[in-house]
Amino acid sequence: MSGSADTSGSDGSVLLPRGYRVGDWEVTESIAAGGWATVYAGRPAGDDGGRSAGREDVALKFLPTAGLAPRQARSVAESARREVELGRRAGHPRLIRLLDTVVLSEPDRPLLDGAIVLVMERAARSLRDVLGTGVTEAEGTRLFTEICEGLAHLHRSGWVHGDLKPDNVLLMADGSVKLSDFGLATELTGTHGTHGYAPPMGTMDYLPPERWKAPLGEHGVESRPSADIWALGIMIHEVFASGVSPFPGATPMARGAAVQEYAEGRAVLRLDHAVPPFWRALAADCLAPAHAVRAAHTAESLLARITARQSVAGGTGGPSAPRRRAAVRAALAAVVACGAAAAAIGAYAVRDGGPGTVSVRVFNAEQACRDRTDRDPQCSLGLAIHPLLPYTSENVVPTRVWHGDVLAVDCRLPQGIPIIDEADRQSAEWFRVRLPRGSARSVAWLPAVRAKDRPEVPRCPPLTPVR
Repeated sequence: MSGSADTSGSDGSVLLPRGYRVGDWEVTESIAAGGWATVYAGRPAGDDGGRSAGREDVALKFLPTAGLAPRQARSVAESARREVELGRRAGHPRLIRLLDTVVLSEPDRPLLDGAIVLVMERAARSLRDVLGTGVTEAEGTRLFTEICEGLAHLHRSGWVHGDLKPDNVLLMADGSVKLSDFGLATELTGTHGTHGYAPPMGTMDYLPPERWKAPLGEHGVESRPSADIWALGIMIHEVFASGVSPFPGATPMARGAAVQEYAEGRAVLRLDHAVPPFWRALAADCLAPAHAVRAAHTAESLLARITARQSVAGGTGGPSAPRRRAAVRAALAAVVACGAAAAAIGAYAVRDGGPGTVSVRVFNAEQACRDRTDRDPQCSLGLAIHPLLPYTSENVVPTRVWHGDVLAVDCRLPQGIPIIDEADRQSAEWFRVRLPRGSARSVAWLPAVRAKDRPEVPRCPPLTPVR
């Protein structure tokens, strides 16, 4: 390995510099960070004796084991083993390819020593990045056709994904879909191959009702393909309803409580009318509250329904006339809303806007705050003074912003203090934004998880480390 690693992340994470060497690859920049892993972009090293000829850029998933309790270290190792095993036995064009695995030997860098690195295909973005962008029915049909192709193959091969969500549905440079992140994947080993056992982990917004009360046994909690079908139903709703969950609540825990009320028959399933009729019906089947009912709707059968519908529609999957009229009404409503927001924003609007200005919209993960237009102080968000300092009240400028506010962006910092929002999205990326004239400061820093957009802006100059 080469290059020095900055191990001074305030949350104990390892921050790797550009050029850090992993086998035949070198780190270029951070992509994302989660509870157990950090993913970096990588490119072929130039001094590998020609082995990198013709190779494309990759994603490097770092799973550190240093500083963990023995049980936690075993969990990390087991997660890596599952990804490797699934990649070896269940390869498919709709599953992200695992290219290599490396175990780091860095005795002089304790936080890196023993870390497991998975070298994978590099995607352009994830399905999460397109939520809220106005996916057409035709595009949604293509996306879910390819998602179901991957999911059907996974289930046929005897695996449950276990953490299906928009973040783990990757979009390649050509727009094609590949499922990824199999750290919680479960092999079906029960009677007749109907279930397996997984760690009691997962993303709350995509857990089926039965998982909230599943007993924890010696081998973990029971995991079945119908759990992936539930998650698919949530994603269908999110794609066509601009990222909104079918279950109300300001936090994942509150939405989980709404799921339980629905599963126990104390609430009905309310799907947004923005979801086209065919997809409403499909989502409703995926979100059947009981496993036994949901199990009838396999990834294979759902794929067959989508394919049959495309054939009836002449393969276009295009929106009907009522759907097109609804889209026009929505677009007009958005124009009116943007005008009202601009008037309400006042001093918070883009400063020195005009041709060439790059801007970003502020995003609040709390649905209750996104629905408000009164700029309630409790829904305001803070901008940091410095992105390398802890994101506390002492490190926030006086100027506050709200969901939908538009700010001018100067540059981006790929690796600052990692921030986790109310929906459990995490990123270490920050944007330097300009503040309105008259503000106490001219610039501030917006965490990427608080940004609706990912504008193409230059990297910020290196910042002076803060003690």
